[in-house]
Amino acid sequence: MTFRPVFFKHERILTTYLFRELLLYFAVSFLFFFMVFFVNQILLLAENILKKRVPLWDVVRLVTYGLPFIIAQSAPFATLVGFLMCLGRMMSDNEILIIRASGCGYSRIILPVILLGFVISLFSFFVNDYLLPLGSLHYNRLYRSILASNPAVELEPNSVKRTRNATLVIGDVDGKSVSDLVFLDTDASGRQRIITAGRSQIHTAKNPGVIMQLNMTDAKILLFSKKQPKNYDVMTSGAVSLNIFESAFFDQKTGLSPNEMTSADLRKKIGSMEADKNISKKLLNRYQLEYNKKFSLPFASVFFALLAVPLAILFGRHNGQTIGLIIGIIICVIYWALMIIGQILASRNDFNGIAVMWLPDLLVGLSGSLFYLRLVKAR
Repeated sequence: MTFRPVFFKHERILTTYLFRELLLYFAVSFLFFFMVFFVNQILLLAENILKKRVPLWDVVRLVTYGLPFIIAQSAPFATLVGFLMCLGRMMSDNEILIIRASGCGYSRIILPVILLGFVISLFSFFVNDYLLPLGSLHYNRLYRSILASNPAVELEPNSVKRTRNATLVIGDVDGKSVSDLVFLDTDASGRQRIITAGRSQIHTAKNPGVIMQLNMTDAKILLFSKKQPKNYDVMTSGAVSLNIFESAFFDQKTGLSPNEMTSADLRKKIGSMEADKNISKKLLNRYQLEYNKKFSLPFASVFFALLAVPLAILFGRHNGQTIGLIIGIIICVIYWALMIIGQILASRNDFNGIAVMWLPDLLVGLSGSLFYLRLVKAR
């Protein structure tokens, strides 16, 4: 008569133990990925900006506004690596064998793992859907003000700078002086334009909407049409003033870019864009990609949790913690590569933004299901 209460008590102890261990390993893995993304994406940016003598407080604010992006990126990968290390350690220490010997099936292990993965996904979604747009909005505003006061921030020496509608080939940069500058774009009539200058001075813009002014000396201008490349115009000038507009670096001043919107805002925006026949499919696809990214990346934690259980049990019999770390990092790299490649294909080759954002999750979920079926059949 006392079997069921004792059984449920043992189940609660087992679930509490799994949650505690999984959270501990998740926290350690989260700190690892947080530091990786922090160094690679924030500190390197801050270093480049500091070279331009941007005030330290502005750099600190830029780093702070970039933190939600790092948290949103780190949580799913920390789920996979942390859960694999935890369950792998339990497997190599025979704890899972003891749990199985007590009469509990694999479902008693996988259900708490997936539940915790879902909780992490909700947290990650909140960061991705609310804090990330807020941080991006403040980040872009601050970067605009930095760029307006110090336009040289955007011009790295001996580099190629691509804006939304032009390309700059930059020689040496000494303060606000640039040598061997080449500017390529398309003019209002659709003709290709190439402007070269031996020496240019960078000046802060005085007109609204203009982010910087380049005063070029000994400039040469070449104008030609792609349809008639043999017909071209060449002009020379001792001095040319070239205005670089804010729209070359940022979205329209009065609107928000997709990464500055919540999922609700994006859904409304996509609805209005679908009703507008003048909206290009490429632009609509970009918004659909960003909308689905707000869900696919955070909820990857659920798919990673599903994959972690069978992988840890199947491959973690010996040195499970180390094996879990290695396998987890390899899968994270593959997942990250699929996401980056998918976004590139969607932006350049018009691949479906919905498909490329959910494909990595579907592959992880399918792999986890197949490994779990293999685990169940092998028992």
